[in-house]
Amino acid sequence: MYGTVMTGRLRGSFDDAIKELRDWEASRNVPGYVDSQLLLSDDGRTMVNTVRFTDRAAYEALADDPAQARWYEEHMAPLIDGDPTWTDGTWA
Repeated sequence: MYGTVMTGRLRGSFDDAIKELRDWEASRNVPGYVDSQLLLSDDGRTMVNTVRFTDRAAYEALADDPAQARWYEEHMAPLIDGDPTWTDGTWA
């Protein structure tokens, strides 16, 4: 499996982030998408999102999709303070 970990500081609420990601899962049929998990750190502001795909090609296809970029800018970016960090790699 392949995927990414996003770490960012919340500007919006954690509940709003959960809703946006669950709506994304329900509305998009992304080939190769396996699952995602959200973590809210004990500081109440840092959010970690893990996302897994069946393989690197599926992940890169989504990352290169202009519709995904638009969705992120419209739905997730407003909830995050600044640019998050992204760590891509292979899940064991």
